[in-house]
Amino acid sequence: MSRAIDAVIFDLGGVLIDWNPRHLYRRLFDDAAEMERFLAEVCTPAWNLEQDRGRPWAAAIAELSARHPDKAALIAAYRARWPEMLNGPIAGTVAILEALHAAGVPLYALTNWSAETFPHAEAAYPFLGRFRAIVVSGRIGLVKPDAAIYRHAIARFGVDPGRTLFIDDSAANVAGAEAAGLRALRFTGPAALARDLAGFGLPVGDPR
Repeated sequence: MSRAIDAVIFDLGGVLIDWNPRHLYRRLFDDAAEMERFLAEVCTPAWNLEQDRGRPWAAAIAELSARHPDKAALIAAYRARWPEMLNGPIAGTVAILEALHAAGVPLYALTNWSAETFPHAEAAYPFLGRFRAIVVSGRIGLVKPDAAIYRHAIARFGVDPGRTLFIDDSAANVAGAEAAGLRALRFTGPAALARDLAGFGLPVGDPR
């Protein structure tokens, strides 16, 4: 039976790698509410996205510290202790990745990630070698869900978007991929992903 999907593109953080700034900042805050306020109002997702787009970390830290001098040490920790935001692989998704690789399914990755910090992930997670190519946003100055990054990835990977499945934990990124002509799934967990991939006729192994 022929498959409806020829290739799969994975997001990394939140899908294959458990990245979350809270893994670090729980060690730096005694009060969880204060931590959440800091991450919502100071080192915000929008601020971090600019580093994913290619802004140098040194410039980002300096600019934000000038606006929040009382939080300068906490802001500096975002970069200085960045590896502590990595909490290991999401094992069930890695099992799915390995099953797809073993079956010869072409695999690619498209990630919003700073070019400065991505080498930490490359060193820590050998399974990234399963991908035929990885597009890292910080290396090209584009981020999801901007349309241009999907066009770039489709061209770089040489895939037919209508026969390529994109997997991401962000609803906005999934919508952006669909607008670019890719098939797309929102990741909510390995078990649900395994069911969805099986529905496309893809081998998924055991994600437990």
